[in-house]
Amino acid sequence: MTYGFSARMDNKPFDEVVTQVTAALREEGFGVLSDLDIQAAMREKLGATMPRYRILGACNPPLAHSALQAEPDIGLLLPCNVVVREDAEGQVTVSFIDPDRMVELVHKPEIDDVAREAKERLQRVRDRLLQ
Repeated sequence: MTYGFSARMDNKPFDEVVTQVTAALREEGFGVLSDLDIQAAMREKLGATMPRYRILGACNPPLAHSALQAEPDIGLLLPCNVVVREDAEGQVTVSFIDPDRMVELVHKPEIDDVAREAKERLQRVRDRLLQ
């Protein structure tokens, strides 16, 4: 995946993984601003069935503030999305947006340091989940 990075959470229950992800994000200064249950939305809106799939909108307020000060429209690329999804066999994968890919759209050097720090924090979250 060229726009993010992930961790496969072998043999862990979906709800437990969501709880672990949320706690690990908190340890890195991120709060979850939004929690979209895509499985439920597809069932409700389309009558479609699919494995469990949640999109967590993670925000680190100091990093977001710095980015917004440098580029007010950066909000179009925020928050940092984290996907927790289940495959057909019931295995869970956690995927993280790569902030470096997001800022390639902006072309402002003052955003680069913010993206680098956000990426390092999200990678630590991923690494913590794999322990």
